[in-house]
Amino acid sequence: MANYIMDYTNYLKLERHSSENTVSSYVRDVTQFSHYLVEAEGIDLSRCKTEHIEQYLIYMENKGKSSASAARSVASLKSFYNYMQNRGIVRVSPARHVSPVRTERKLPQILTGTEVELFLEQPQCVDAKGYRDHAMLELLYATGIRVSELINLEVDHVNLQGGFIRCSSRGKERIIPLYAGAVKALSDYMKDIRPRLIINPREKALFVNMSGERMSRQGFWKIIKYYQEKAQISKDITPHTLRHSFAAHLLENGADLRSIQEMLGHADISSTQIYSHMVKQKLRDVYRKAHPRA
Repeated sequence: MANYIMDYTNYLKLERHSSENTVSSYVRDVTQFSHYLVEAEGIDLSRCKTEHIEQYLIYMENKGKSSASAARSVASLKSFYNYMQNRGIVRVSPARHVSPVRTERKLPQILTGTEVELFLEQPQCVDAKGYRDHAMLELLYATGIRVSELINLEVDHVNLQGGFIRCSSRGKERIIPLYAGAVKALSDYMKDIRPRLIINPREKALFVNMSGERMSRQGFWKIIKYYQEKAQISKDITPHTLRHSFAAHLLENGADLRSIQEMLGHADISSTQIYSHMVKQKLRDVYRKAHPRA
């Protein structure tokens, strides 16, 4: 059983070039299911039948798991058993006809333009930490990149003169432009602050912690939460909130979906279309509040 999961993990990383989050999520779901199979059914992953997965979904519901969790588990198991089928370990995927209860997709929360300005104003450029944090937040909103992409950026991925960054994810590279404020924040940080923070002159990471090492996801998450509290913004701000806000604000101001898709690095345009729904919902809300007969 452990070998199946280990081989599947390597497949996701080396052949599919899946993100760290995707690998972690899929492997966790498959591992939890494998434990269920052993404990409840006394079988391993290779002997699973469709009815076992259906029983597992009932088990999850009885344990109080959300429909979103069940849907994610089904997606993970479909991916895993497609892999098992392609490798000839199972003849037919037992997950191919399993469909979880359809869940209503919630629109992601975004910040207003005023909230973005307030949030980005919080880091005070009076010391190294302030300059670094200001550059990170400006870059995140300027580009809409994922937090994993942000912390994996290296110095040579930034072109200050051209006003863009090169971002690599899942084996693909994309070019994302920067607005002038983000270029200025990055320039101040890279020229005056970063050289004072790094200990190893061969360090390639663009953003480092106060010990001179590459910034971690956890470290950046704490920075986001610190400035949310400082700004006294009631909305729950995560790195993805700025990504969603970046996309929605571009769309509101006339950008086309294909361009936004390319900048976000979405493989499928359907992932980007949710921002159209957000903008339409906002227009409906404005209409209902403002129209005298609405």
